[in-house]
Amino acid sequence: MSRRKILIDLDGVLNQYGNDNFDENYIPDLKLGAKEFVKSLSVDFELYLFTSRNLLLASKWLIKNDLDKYFKDVTNIKIPSFLYIDDRTICFKGNFNNTLDEIYNFNPYWKNKIEN
Repeated sequence: MSRRKILIDLDGVLNQYGNDNFDENYIPDLKLGAKEFVKSLSVDFELYLFTSRNLLLASKWLIKNDLDKYFKDVTNIKIPSFLYIDDRTICFKGNFNNTLDEIYNFNPYWKNKIEN
């Protein structure tokens, strides 16, 4: 039986991304606690790094941070998965009006004054 897949976004989830100064040639450092989080998930799930960045650059970042052993692959394709973990996501809960409100009031966690 295959394990359920989880796609984890790179920027804003695993790295210390937290401003609007995106540099396509540089991936910020690993976020505190990210390695333990990934290691824990990898026990029960098949993990994929999901990113819009250059896939080779992202793969090198995983190796540099000793995370490559926990990920099956790096992709920029939204493959069918059990879950998607991303800092820029709204979960649709069946109500379009509520979803519109969430969209118009959305901020990624790192733009809020208090980090969760």
